[in-house]
Amino acid sequence: MEPRVRPFENPTPSRLQRLWLSETIRLREEHAGPLEDSEANRRAQAQGGALSERIQTRAWLLGERDGQVQALQHWLQGARLAGLFLLLLAILSGSGLAVAALGDGLRSVNVFWALGSLLGVHLLLLLGWTLSLLLSRDSAGALGLVWLWLSAKLARDAQAAQLAPSLLLMLQRQRISRWGLGVLVHGFWLLTLLTALLTLLALLATRRYGFVWESTLLGGDSFIALTHALGSLPALLGFSLPDAELIRASGDSVLASEQARLSWAGWLVGVLVVYGLLPRAGLLLLCLWRWQRGQAALTLDLSLPGYSLLRERLQPSSERLGICDAAPAQLHQAHAGSSVVDSQGAVLVAVELDPQRSWPPPLPNGISDAGVIDSREQRKQLLDQLSRFPPARLLIACDPRRSPDRGSLALLGELARSAAATRICLLPPPPGETLDSARLDDWYRALEQLELQHSNSLPLSWLEHGHD
Repeated sequence: MEPRVRPFENPTPSRLQRLWLSETIRLREEHAGPLEDSEANRRAQAQGGALSERIQTRAWLLGERDGQVQALQHWLQGARLAGLFLLLLAILSGSGLAVAALGDGLRSVNVFWALGSLLGVHLLLLLGWTLSLLLSRDSAGALGLVWLWLSAKLARDAQAAQLAPSLLLMLQRQRISRWGLGVLVHGFWLLTLLTALLTLLALLATRRYGFVWESTLLGGDSFIALTHALGSLPALLGFSLPDAELIRASGDSVLASEQARLSWAGWLVGVLVVYGLLPRAGLLLLCLWRWQRGQAALTLDLSLPGYSLLRERLQPSSERLGICDAAPAQLHQAHAGSSVVDSQGAVLVAVELDPQRSWPPPLPNGISDAGVIDSREQRKQLLDQLSRFPPARLLIACDPRRSPDRGSLALLGELARSAAATRICLLPPPPGETLDSARLDDWYRALEQLELQHSNSLPLSWLEHGHD
């Protein structure tokens, strides 16, 4: 059985997702301390590019290893579910507004109460959004915060809790969070008002409504002026505008004429379109335009301390030997994988063999001998070479008389991720010696956890031809 390939959760992450995950890793390291990142740094250096690209590559590799990439996918799934919930809420709210405005048709409709039911909450929240835009540096808005909260709850991933704060922090730093969440807010209200309009038209088409206005304090002239003021803009778009006599007569009783009903219905629909749908549609387009512009200009702030510390590690001015960083409080669990990008050839390498053992064995033509890895420098040199020229087949020889500690297993996993296919050979003991069965069982269990195929003899035929 060949080692199972562990592909990316998202093979082609978007630019925003890479920047987002970089910010999440930065905040995580600020709160919990530096992560063990030697392999991620090496692969980011091998890929090349500007410092920002290397930081993003490092963050994505660490996210894949530690589960942040999977948490990101869970958060996005939760965000879609939260968006679907808001979509259904908008449809139900719009239908409810229209039904509340017109009623069941058994009683006359007070045109200004109906207008208040349709546009009152919308206009109040629109005024609040405009004031927050003018007075606040950046605001997520109540609906935006509800969406973020629902997204985190529906993600059902403990690590996803770090994603929403890092996203907001990154977007607020560039002052584009208001535009991104503005798309959500105005899209919600546009759908709500559009549903209200369609429901209103359906009710007007299937029921007969009578329209009146009622007031104890205000006279007919005040209602005539108010009706004409509100209906002047819709009238420019072709919607009907009741004349003064019709408005004055509607204050006394419900007019039975068909023309009066059509005139009031057209006025109500026109006011809803002009003061409801059109402002929300315009603001939605504005927010979408500003969001796309801001997203295209979004970059990492390399002056932040968390990114400044990575400059020497990802773009070193000189190579250093020895220990550079203190050991982390908790090491990640090693895992294997494979690389299938431009891999060719076969390589044999040994890990920490007894110097008295005869090595290497006679090898067929076409197989490269990478020697024995005993030191940190040799390990780094080989990994750099395999990163540039990944082999199609890699055979790693290990001495089962040594214990399979965390460092050696991490090395095996890292080597396996540099080749298309990897096998482990647990070498037989020298003549006159026997292997410790308990220690050999430890090796078997560890290699099974790494999902690496292993044997007790050198599979040179597989190494040469790709099959046994």
